[in-house]
Amino acid sequence: MTPSAWQIFGSEFLGTALMITIAVMVCGSRALPKTGAFKGDWINASLGWGLAVFVGVYAAWPTGGHLNPIVTLARVLRSCFDADTTLNGVALAEGGIPITAGNVLLYIIAQFIGAFVGACVGFAAIRRHFDEPAEPDAKLTIFCTKPALKSPLWNTVSEIICTCILVTWVFVNGGTPTQVGPLAVAFVITVLVMGMGGVSGAAMNPARDFSPRLAHFLLPIKGKGDSDWSYAWVPFVGPLIGGALGVLIPTIFGLIP
Repeated sequence: MTPSAWQIFGSEFLGTALMITIAVMVCGSRALPKTGAFKGDWINASLGWGLAVFVGVYAAWPTGGHLNPIVTLARVLRSCFDADTTLNGVALAEGGIPITAGNVLLYIIAQFIGAFVGACVGFAAIRRHFDEPAEPDAKLTIFCTKPALKSPLWNTVSEIICTCILVTWVFVNGGTPTQVGPLAVAFVITVLVMGMGGVSGAAMNPARDFSPRLAHFLLPIKGKGDSDWSYAWVPFVGPLIGGALGVLIPTIFGLIP
């Protein structure tokens, strides 16, 4: 049975909210003083992000577990080459979600709202530790990406490459995160964050960056600095280009099932 509009919204909202809640808690435990995991290594953050995606994808199973506007738009682009493409990767006769402007908008709105709510819940979970003295940039990177070396062009290139790898892998192996399998997606995210998280932050997802950045801007975080809005366009532009390439490259070679 095809999910209703409310179920579509709820699935992507819940999955994205859970993913970001866990990610904020993991990153906060690593970045904020007086937590047991303070100054944990990068592997800790990478595994935390990978498993956060694992939980989110499982929670958003009915809709394909996108959790990311880039994955949703990649499904739309793929439909230009395969008219049978659905948003959740299931045949229409078996409960597939058709690609319509309304459904695509529902997915994306749910992802952005879910990411904002998740960031707020994650903040609440470790609220007390935000009162401890810490570098403003450390508090910012709990929520969103901040490159180690700020170079908009090359930061964008980093995001293009990371997102292209992610989307290519998803489409070659099934087409949606749920078809590939949540654990497999978690491993890929873990590897990409290990490789590029310390460089550009490895956003690969505009909702994952913009909404938590907005939460950082709005929440009463003691000692916080600027939310670095001048960088906020990079996690939009880079993933958009990378996502398109991630569909086009395997399509050209006939590698998408």
